[in-house]
This record gives sequence, structure tokens and C-alpha cells, in this order.
Amino acid sequence: MTLAALQIEQHLPATLTAPGLSEAEFLQFTQEFPDSTLEYTHDGILLIRPPTDPETSARVTLVARRLGNWAEKDGRGMVIGPDGGFFLPNGARRSPDAAWFDRERWRRAKTPGTRFPVFTPEFVVEVRSPAQRGAGLRELQEKMAEYTDNGVELAWLIDPEEQTVTIYRPGRAAEVLRAPAAVAGGGSVSGFVLEMDGVLG
Repeated sequence: MTLAALQIEQHLPATLTAPGLSEAEFLQFTQEFPDSTLEYTHDGILLIRPPTDPETSARVTLVARRLGNWAEKDGRGMVIGPDGGFFLPNGARRSPDAAWFDRERWRRAKTPGTRFPVFTPEFVVEVRSPAQRGAGLRELQEKMAEYTDNGVELAWLIDPEEQTVTIYRPGRAAEVLRAPAAVAGGGSVSGFVLEMDGVLG
């Protein structure tokens, strides 16, 4: 790790202005900050965040596991957790806490010579952490809208602090569910039901 990276790592979260960042340059940053989550906005801002707290991480793991268990039985798609990412059509590079995408669509999108072809998953989930208050919550809400603006069919924002699940769909107002026992998917993930025990509780 370079001295500059060490200095930045002491002050995370951090943002860097880096317009026109190439895939190779983005991957170089991920090597500089191997223990952090990196995302890149459509307007050229690199976001570097420290690891989340253990309770939030446990919730994210539970969501990804339950989604993965369903997807394995369903057989059509693939599931990633927060260590994966997507290069969206608007130029942003995003890493949702969990996502499902059609296996065949991904096969067709793969591009020789690049690790991140332009590709949007059908379904994403984000889990709000205690650190995401104020401006952090607004950024998360904008990220959910960005997902649907770029082709995500269904997006859930899970907020354990407020005991809510906000559902985002393209062209529709966000729908807020308060303290649901379970949330059912639709569209490409019809049949998936996320039990909320251990996720909101």
C-alpha cells in the first residue's frame, strides 16, 4: 500500500474526484484499499468506505444467503454479495449488498478483455447501516433510484433502525413497508420471499 493510500485510509470514508476513471484504474484503486468498499459515481467521484459494523454485516450475509438458497433451487440466476460489483449503463460502478441476475443475460453480456461489462442486475438489496444517517441516507436513497433508472427491475432498501423496507420499481413511487414479517419479490424474482427475522430484528 502506498503512503498516500495509508494516509487516506486513516480518514475513511473518503471521496476522490476522478473523472473518466478506466476499468484498469478502478481496479488499481481496489488494490490500494483491499479492506474497503469502493464505488464510482456516474459523475466521476470515487467513494472509499471502511468495513461496516458486525451487526450490519451479519444482516447482509443473511439476506444474501437466503436469496442464494432460493436462487439455487430456482436455477435461472446468479447471486452476489457486497464483494461483487456492476458497471452500470450510466458509467457508475456499484456494489449492492445483494443482487440477483439472470445467468443467460450475463453470459451474453460478457465481453472479452474486460472484467466488468456494462450490465444491470434484475434485483438488488441494500441494508442501511447505523453510519448512514443524514447525508449518508440521502446518498443511499439516490443510489436506489439510480439502480431503477439504469434497468434494475426491483430494489429493496432495508432499514433495521427504522424497521422499514422501501421498495423501488422503475416509473413508480417508492413503497414503504413498516415492520414486515416477510417481503415477497416480483417480476424476475417472483417466488422469492425474504423472511425478515434476523434482518430487521
